[in-house]
Amino acid sequence: MVPPASGGAPRSMVILLHGYGSNGDDLIGLVPYWRAALPDTVFLSPNAPQPCPGAPGGYQWWALTSFSPDARAAGVRQAAPIVNGFIDRQLAAHGLPEDRLALVGFSQGTMMALQVGLRRPIAGIAGYSGMLADPDGLDASPSRPPVLLVHGDADPMVPVAALQQAQAALAPLGFEVTAHVSRGLGHSIDEAGLRLGGQFLSRVLA
Repeated sequence: MVPPASGGAPRSMVILLHGYGSNGDDLIGLVPYWRAALPDTVFLSPNAPQPCPGAPGGYQWWALTSFSPDARAAGVRQAAPIVNGFIDRQLAAHGLPEDRLALVGFSQGTMMALQVGLRRPIAGIAGYSGMLADPDGLDASPSRPPVLLVHGDADPMVPVAALQQAQAALAPLGFEVTAHVSRGLGHSIDEAGLRLGGQFLSRVLA
């Protein structure tokens, strides 16, 4: 957790969801790039619930035993109650409503951020190097939070086509989707992505 730079009580919250085999300490490293522009925001970066095999100190939101679309959908559905429970507890602890929350995800964390955030009336979702794993039922979602998707076109882990697929699925349902493709970038976040993320969070949490 990184408390508000203002030193006061938080008026908004950003929860960061890390990628497969990583941990909360990794993604909290994004906060210095955004903290000055969000002085009244508390940042939280939890570990995923399961230790990741073969990655000491790393965690997973669900096990990657299969890369099929059905397995991804089942994985995000399995982990969603855990993430929703964490969100509920943190909002209650800080006395904040849902519309003062933004989610940021990377890779598998982006899949979780989209799975949970698209179905809640939160302020917005920023997803890096991820995909929409489970679009089923989104047409019935009562909320339409804005979405920022950023991806490298040289990503060897999650192909950049996942960005276009997510955008194509969400836009017709009325979701505001801003997309950016970073040329030559692999499975990572570059300076342009950090800048766009900061601008997006500043806007949705203004």
